[in-house]
Amino acid sequence: MDNKFIIGIIAAIVVVAACVLVFSSGGSSSGTIDIVGSTSVQPVAEKLVEKYQESHPGVKINVQGGGSGVGIKSVQDGTADIGTSSKDLKDDEKKGLTEHVLGQDGIVIAVNNQNPVKDLSTDQLKDIFSGKITNWKEVGGPDAKINLITREEGSGTLDAFISIVMGKDTEIKSDAIVQSSTEAVKQSVKQDPNAIGFVSYAAMSDDVKALSINGIIPSEATIADGTYQLQRPFIFLVKGEPTGDVKDFIDWVMGPEGSKILEEEKIVKLTK
Repeated sequence: MDNKFIIGIIAAIVVVAACVLVFSSGGSSSGTIDIVGSTSVQPVAEKLVEKYQESHPGVKINVQGGGSGVGIKSVQDGTADIGTSSKDLKDDEKKGLTEHVLGQDGIVIAVNNQNPVKDLSTDQLKDIFSGKITNWKEVGGPDAKINLITREEGSGTLDAFISIVMGKDTEIKSDAIVQSSTEAVKQSVKQDPNAIGFVSYAAMSDDVKALSINGIIPSEATIADGTYQLQRPFIFLVKGEPTGDVKDFIDWVMGPEGSKILEEEKIVKLTK
């Protein structure tokens, strides 16, 4: 057989194979997507994935926590397809990443349901978490030591709380109990009448009591109009521009069906 003819057949096969590969990579019928990051975003992402897979059963999507810092690093180094963050990214963290903002989430200051305190100012909150105020009676509560519950380094909720409440020059008291997720903070506050912590508005329940801050109670309306100042974004991060199954999923999340789920999960779109 003529060598040129054989070479031509091989070239045709390669071209066809390449076309099949390109076609299959952009579809959503099969594949795996790894989502890693914020423990506050995690339950919201899980709800989105659950609904998405009803109509896209061939796409396997894994959702893990680890914190916003882990999510940012994982998507930067390619070990995750989508990183999740519950804080605004610093300039050096943004390099090479595309941000898809799902909406805003409030940071709720949570106390035990038995605690009679209803409202704190941001100054009082700062003084409590820095250790300047140590007894509930100093802010209108019972004569009892305040037990601080905080989050681990790398938590987006912690970074946002420090940025909004503590500022650059004031540290959270060193003996504060450190928890690794919003749910763990909530459980600690639920079990301790003298505890105070900060949790995601999206994860709030009747297990603990939300304090108003500067007279403003956290709600979808006050988060949306910006009057409740303790808030931060929920973000999906992708290295470069999304393609294939990842693009299909993010397009769905940002579209009507995904937006409905986000609304149900108390993720708020800003109105101002």
